[in-house]
Amino acid sequence: MVIAEATREQAREDATRAGARIDIRHVSHGFALRGATLPVLDDVSLSVQPGEFVALLGPSGCGKSTLLRLVAGLETPRTGSIEADGQPVNTPDPSRVLVFQDPTLFPWRTVRENVALGPQAQGARRGPRAAEVEARIDAALERVGLTQFAQAWPHQLSGGMAQRAALARGLVNDPALLALDEPFGKLDSLTRMRMQAELVALWQRARFSVLFVTHDVEEALVMANRVVVFSGRPARIVSEVRNDAPYPRHRDDPALVELRKDVLAQLGLEA
Repeated sequence: MVIAEATREQAREDATRAGARIDIRHVSHGFALRGATLPVLDDVSLSVQPGEFVALLGPSGCGKSTLLRLVAGLETPRTGSIEADGQPVNTPDPSRVLVFQDPTLFPWRTVRENVALGPQAQGARRGPRAAEVEARIDAALERVGLTQFAQAWPHQLSGGMAQRAALARGLVNDPALLALDEPFGKLDSLTRMRMQAELVALWQRARFSVLFVTHDVEEALVMANRVVVFSGRPARIVSEVRNDAPYPRHRDDPALVELRKDVLAQLGLEA
């Protein structure tokens, strides 16, 4: 199953939506550990343009996931600032959605009720706009191709389908920014490639901005407009690689092969 084609009405709405602009300025961060501070991010500055797909690539544990949590407003940087569309990021907001590596679906709720968690927590499923909210939930399920599985339980889903449900749970908020922390890292290779293509198609249609954490060079190059390469912890930006190859992309495209060599060199590895 692939992500469902948007309805004409939804496509028109998507065409008028702009993703968020994210400005990260001189952010440093660390964690208290046994009475000392463990530095995680060191003077990171990065801007994401509205509707841009940016992959964050670097060694495991270098601080990429921490940066996503800061952008989502789940933590506050020790120094520096983060803004979304010119407004300081201090707390979580439904317009900035963070999708984790594990789908974290509640097993006692159906797929549809898992997707409805955000609107329900905001009290939006009650009152005069309840019908509109229910329509948004249905539209989110349709976007990720899970309409027929709306009443299924999480244990009845494959890994890829569970990750789609997690995406729908974020998309129901009509986010301006979708931040994804290795969302396909635990999927088998075939499902992973399918999900990569489906997420790119969804992004091209919905026009939100994307921050995508990965350790996979090929995954970053197949999906992103720009690849930001980080050093080991504490993370610093080593380089940024612009990727203007047309979609759909294939791993053996000569342009991507050359970019892969450049990125691996920046990571201190040989192709």
